[in-house]
Amino acid sequence: MQKTTFGIIVGNRGFFPDILAKQGRKDILEVLKSNGFGAIALSMQDTKYGSVETYADAKKCAELFAKNSDKIDGIIVTLPNFGDEKGVAESVKRCGLNVPILIQAEPDSPGKMTIADRRDSFCGKMSVCNNLRQAGIPYTLTKTHTVGVASAEFKQELDDFASVCRIVKGLKNARFGAIGARTGAFNTVRYSEKILELSGIAVETIDLSEIVGRITRLADNDRNVKRKLSEIQQYTSTKSIPAESLLKMAKFGYVIDQWVKDNDLDGTAIQCWTSLEEFFGIVPCTIMSMMSESLMPSACEVDITGLLGMYILQLASGTPSALLDWNNNYADDPDKCVLFHCSNLPKSFFKSAQMDYQAIIAGSVGKDNTYGTMVGRISPGNATFCRTSTDDAAGVISAYVGEGKFTNDSLDTFGGYGVMKIPNLQSLLQFICRMGFEHHVAMNMSQKADAIAEAIGNYLGWELYRHK
Repeated sequence: MQKTTFGIIVGNRGFFPDILAKQGRKDILEVLKSNGFGAIALSMQDTKYGSVETYADAKKCAELFAKNSDKIDGIIVTLPNFGDEKGVAESVKRCGLNVPILIQAEPDSPGKMTIADRRDSFCGKMSVCNNLRQAGIPYTLTKTHTVGVASAEFKQELDDFASVCRIVKGLKNARFGAIGARTGAFNTVRYSEKILELSGIAVETIDLSEIVGRITRLADNDRNVKRKLSEIQQYTSTKSIPAESLLKMAKFGYVIDQWVKDNDLDGTAIQCWTSLEEFFGIVPCTIMSMMSESLMPSACEVDITGLLGMYILQLASGTPSALLDWNNNYADDPDKCVLFHCSNLPKSFFKSAQMDYQAIIAGSVGKDNTYGTMVGRISPGNATFCRTSTDDAAGVISAYVGEGKFTNDSLDTFGGYGVMKIPNLQSLLQFICRMGFEHHVAMNMSQKADAIAEAIGNYLGWELYRHK
């Protein structure tokens, strides 16, 4: 994952102790470096202690940020003392960066409240926020009003803010590929390309016949096909899969890889049934699993907005995402349900997994035409779920996000599956049904709901429900 770099504004106000600004700059830079983040800040020679207080300081800071705009993913405003709210606001306005902004205020200590060492950052933070709000600039708050930069709490704040920055940056000019037509029976995955385009998200389309046509031009002994076949065999056990099916998967995977590369895509959504099975003779699930595992998410049933949820989760965590069905109740527990797909889940989701055939549609198209699924049970652990959808009537992107936990509860079934416990699940299900959301949901083995809510609700302006 590429290193996240922050532009740093050290707030200062002259009638508070300057030495606090000097130490504050040193502290924030040390903390960022130790946690693997990059930093761009005024030097000690540029302004007094590299802080921002005056209009002249703000112009210098803005110029520095503008020169490094291609490197800066977000801005951190640190307030070792009260800080000058106008200096902060001018720095942000004049630099021209449209990136997330985190406001941190250093706490005072009861034993250090004299004129020589008192901070008043508690108060100064309100003034900074007030000025940014007046200018129409969105910003992010720490969970507690004041938090020390050297604390474990702020380390978590940095991790979450970096997720916010990656989401906002990653969704600028995102490009998704829709491979094949929407499966006829699935009206639920319809979406608006135009609404996505308004948010900077482009969709490239290709007919499934073009993919199959390109496959027919490939020789069985093609070097690239052999390489892809080797990748498949290294990815998962294929001992029970016919050699002919594996060769078809390798050709399919190579053609998809080339199309993704040629179009500079960030993810794909594929018409996974039943045309491929009937007329080509495989399911694409393992190829899709491999793509998702390598952080090139791939969604079932041409569900582009499901893919968008997968991509957001991946940006937040830096780890693979999956697309699952809200599929079954679990016994009589109102806070548990079964998540399922056939499946194309990335292998890192599973306790253990193997390639198999697609049991659901084998009865209609024949078992020999359905090899290629990744089956197994999802490992227990914390997870974040996210769903995005284009509300065509309202002309907006809407979303929900929350967290749950995959459990070890007993379950005897097939495909890729897990039992998930979600607090207040019934109210979430009520919301999904009342708002007309799809039955698919994106999942990630992380805890990133707050960061996602901040990114898409505060900075992107999408309609959002944060489930708790």
